[in-house]
Amino acid sequence: MIQYSGISIEATEIVATLKQELRLKEICQAILYRQIIHRYAQEQNLVVSEAEIQQEADRQRYERHLESATATYAWLQEQLITMEEWEAGIRDRLLTQRLAETRFAPEAEQYFAEHRLQFEQVVLYQITVPYQQLSQELFYQIEESEISFYEAAHLYDMSAERRLKCGYEGKIYRRYLNPNLAPLIFAATPGAVLGPLESPQGFDLLWVDDFINAEFTPETCQMIIQQLFQEWLDRELTHWIHHS
Repeated sequence: MIQYSGISIEATEIVATLKQELRLKEICQAILYRQIIHRYAQEQNLVVSEAEIQQEADRQRYERHLESATATYAWLQEQLITMEEWEAGIRDRLLTQRLAETRFAPEAEQYFAEHRLQFEQVVLYQITVPYQQLSQELFYQIEESEISFYEAAHLYDMSAERRLKCGYEGKIYRRYLNPNLAPLIFAATPGAVLGPLESPQGFDLLWVDDFINAEFTPETCQMIIQQLFQEWLDRELTHWIHHS
């Protein structure tokens, strides 16, 4: 039973709500992932020290501006957890990261070398409008310098968020692009406008601002480690389910 603002909520109600919101599978998977992680961490004698837990707790408190013990306990009460449960969660996350790095950090650089193209990035802008004719007209106006891509995105894009960012989509890895679009985008010259391209949302214009060469940075290394770790977890879970 959980107490929320003085009101008791039965565990059966929580499970029923998770089912109704189609989140129960996600929670069950997370529980099984944790069991797999604990088993392998124990086999490899991986541990997290109290000092490491304290350091991470301090970092989280700093991020949340919890400058006193009173503020921390008040925040924990809002989250419906105890100090011990919070620290247990920190221990699990640190243990997960340690296991991931132990197993896959030695493989990360080789994986990068074999999949280097997938780590190239493009600085991309996008406009999406509902009609092909409007998309075509904007394409010609941009090409003739009658309007800039930024202005067109700010005035016409269907997405309010993208209008505010003048079409900016960000730095995108090739691996996250639509496989049919990636060759077209990476073959373009910086400054080129591509389109109109039909998409599920409407008709797109793309503007390639710049390309960023693939580099094996700490960020890239962590991305690879997390990918390989998740793939391994999924395989372990599938094996466990099929042999249980």
